[in-house]
Amino acid sequence: MKQMTLENAARLVQNGQIVTLGGTLSQRIPASFVRELARQSVKGLHLIKPSPGFDADVLAAGGCLASVRCGMATLEQPFGMAPSFRRAAEKGDIDVIENACPAVMASLQAAAFGLPFQCVAGFEGSDIPDIAPFARVKDPFTGEDALVVPAVRPDWAILHVHEADVRGNARIYGTPVWDRLMSRAAKRVILTAEKIVETSHFVAQPELTIIPEIFVEAVVHAPVGAWPTAVYQHYDIDEPAMRRYLDLSRTPEGFRQYLDETAAHDRVALGAAA
Repeated sequence: MKQMTLENAARLVQNGQIVTLGGTLSQRIPASFVRELARQSVKGLHLIKPSPGFDADVLAAGGCLASVRCGMATLEQPFGMAPSFRRAAEKGDIDVIENACPAVMASLQAAAFGLPFQCVAGFEGSDIPDIAPFARVKDPFTGEDALVVPAVRPDWAILHVHEADVRGNARIYGTPVWDRLMSRAAKRVILTAEKIVETSHFVAQPELTIIPEIFVEAVVHAPVGAWPTAVYQHYDIDEPAMRRYLDLSRTPEGFRQYLDETAAHDRVALGAAA
């Protein structure tokens, strides 16, 4: 059985590791887990994700990030940009590896396929290939130059899902965004789940399993674990809670208050783990 508490699962993530986080922007972010990483003062993380948002902002506010490889970072409307992430980037506290979402996805795809790099296209007229870690190789079939990006294999993929069992099988309803790819690209996976269900639930309809147990190291029961971001069919973005976070995260003291205020919510399932 792989179920454990949020605190114990977060302790699996070590300083300096490469992580990728499921969901996108303010949708199905593993928010409880990200806040717990900040509470535990994990440092030097290297985040790779096509479109981070609330997750990158919280980690930036907590001083947890060394670098971010992404195509964009925003909290969506009506909240605008990710302010803590922006402040850290402008101060040089985070190495921002500017990229494009498809190129970040290609780096993860190369890792998932066990390849050293992946071809990308569509960058004509863009400066990104000159400032991001792209390379040009000769196409052996046409002799023309081809753009490639390196494989990036995260140490951890941390994904918030609708349902999981204690063995690590998981379902996501609605769009899985990049979570399926992330689970294959990373060395290991940590799941936080709205609901823990019996394994028979997956046996009855195996075609709905997005993430199979063979990739998963730990499972955390985290009801409302993406809050204040949204989870399809469960809850929408909590605008007042998001604005509360944005207000408190302006200062280190305020951010610590935010972590304290949300600790009871995040650790609600402590007694549920074996």
